[in-house]
Amino acid sequence: MLKLFRYLKPYWWQVVLLILSIGGQTYLTLQLPALMADIVNQGIVTGDQNYILATGLKMLIFALAASLCALIAHFFSSRIGAAFSRDLRADFYQKVLSLSVSEIDNFSTASLITRTTNDIGQVQQAIMMMLTMLLRAPMMGLGAIFQAYQTAPDMTWTIAAGVGAIIFFSIIILGLAMPKFKIYQKLIDKITLIARENLTGLRVIRAFNNEAHEQQKFGHANHELTKTGLFIDRLMALQDPLLGLIFNGVTLGIVWISIGRLESDASYLGDMIAFVQYATHVLMSFLILTMLFIILPRANVSAGRINEVMKVKPKIHWKDTTEGNPDKTPSVEFKNVAFAYAGAEANVLENISFIAKAGETTAFIGSTGSGKSTLISLVPRFYETTEGEILVDGLNIKDYAKDDLMKRIGYVPQRGILFSGVIKNNILFGTDDLDDKNVKKSARVAQAENFIEKLEEKYNAHIAEKGTNVSGGQKQRLSIARAIAKHPEIYIFDDSFSALDMKTDKKLREALKPETKDSVVLIVAQRISTIKDAEQIIVLDQGKIVGKGKHKELLKNCKEYREIVKSQVSEQEFAKELKNA
Repeated sequence: MLKLFRYLKPYWWQVVLLILSIGGQTYLTLQLPALMADIVNQGIVTGDQNYILATGLKMLIFALAASLCALIAHFFSSRIGAAFSRDLRADFYQKVLSLSVSEIDNFSTASLITRTTNDIGQVQQAIMMMLTMLLRAPMMGLGAIFQAYQTAPDMTWTIAAGVGAIIFFSIIILGLAMPKFKIYQKLIDKITLIARENLTGLRVIRAFNNEAHEQQKFGHANHELTKTGLFIDRLMALQDPLLGLIFNGVTLGIVWISIGRLESDASYLGDMIAFVQYATHVLMSFLILTMLFIILPRANVSAGRINEVMKVKPKIHWKDTTEGNPDKTPSVEFKNVAFAYAGAEANVLENISFIAKAGETTAFIGSTGSGKSTLISLVPRFYETTEGEILVDGLNIKDYAKDDLMKRIGYVPQRGILFSGVIKNNILFGTDDLDDKNVKKSARVAQAENFIEKLEEKYNAHIAEKGTNVSGGQKQRLSIARAIAKHPEIYIFDDSFSALDMKTDKKLREALKPETKDSVVLIVAQRISTIKDAEQIIVLDQGKIVGKGKHKELLKNCKEYREIVKSQVSEQEFAKELKNA
């Protein structure tokens, strides 16, 4: 957790004021028992009412000043803690966004959510406690020991016995609780994962009537989390009766010892009262320290989980500025590209070479698992190539600044991804062209205008989280409109027409053609009808190019392509296709 202390640096002056406030509070609080002793010994015993009033007024002033110092300390600790968590959460989120897809895959989405919320909250709470209790407890404890020794040196052994008992029991509790903290955080990850999966896949669960199984799975994880949480809570609860026993035992011991002294010296009553209060301060200080030693390891586990993400060094490094001069004519070229996922024994793609030119459509087709989506994911550098190089506009993508490369690409994922908000904002996501004409034109080309105009609020209609209030085809069309609104040099469609009917698919491609006449178009598709008119079709099989050319050429020369065509048309249509090839 010490690594995260750097986030306190901007607030050092507030930390200084907090320390001064705690110091003032401690000093003033430690004066109160001594003043009480003076009231008893020199006021009550002697019957001096003026002394009692004067000293009582002094005690009141000290108490008010100590309260003011405590208020200032709490104000700054809350302020610093909130700022600390804000800055840490912002940096953590920025770090997650900077990681490549493969690096994010190393952490589950559920775990990253838990780390962003629960873990940072745990660290914030620990920081606030450290800024107050961890500073106040040693000051108060040492000051109270010194004052207690000054008041009654022959009874300080009772305080030592009480402190020893607190430390002994705290070590036992800490030893039992520590292993459970890591387990508890992992179980929270698991609960978040199951809940996220179930909510995302609710339709599938209901379609297969599998609610009971998923409820049982969640119930088991929930039971484990509850059992672990109860174990920790019971250990924490065990502290109260044990500490109560220690406090009462020490107080009883002090009173028992003092009775003999009071028989011979009545003025010792004030010292006894003061000593009891000092002993209470000492024991409370050590109690707070032991509580911190229990809470801090739990926060340290959370800090470790945060640092685990923060210390990841992105494998994909971007240039600060683009090195070299890209060609004015858009193009995408793969040169002997190979790719393997982290930890995989074999390449997913191997020896991939082709050129996609402006004004032309390059389509990719192949069986499931042939590497189509992986291939086009390499262009925006979602993953890094294992071998070979990729050129965009004649320049290696590794020589581009991130903003410079991404502004050239309009990407439409396989699953239409929408963000909560309104339709207009979703279409304009990623573009600076905020003109309403651009919005409507993009929607018209993407064949989304018809259903948008039927909505009551049209382009200001609300989109729910993940676009759950629109159909799959509508999500795809809005995702396509978002790419069109960007006016990119390179369009990447990752099987983005799969949810469209044949008629809409055809209309969309016809409307898209004039918009992409100066751009590179890369399409991954399963339907032959979608890519039939492409200037270049690349057939993939087990990560290798087994065919390259136009539709008719591939029908003649590529067995794999013929098999795909045959599986999608009738025998009569297939025979006609072969004849015309």
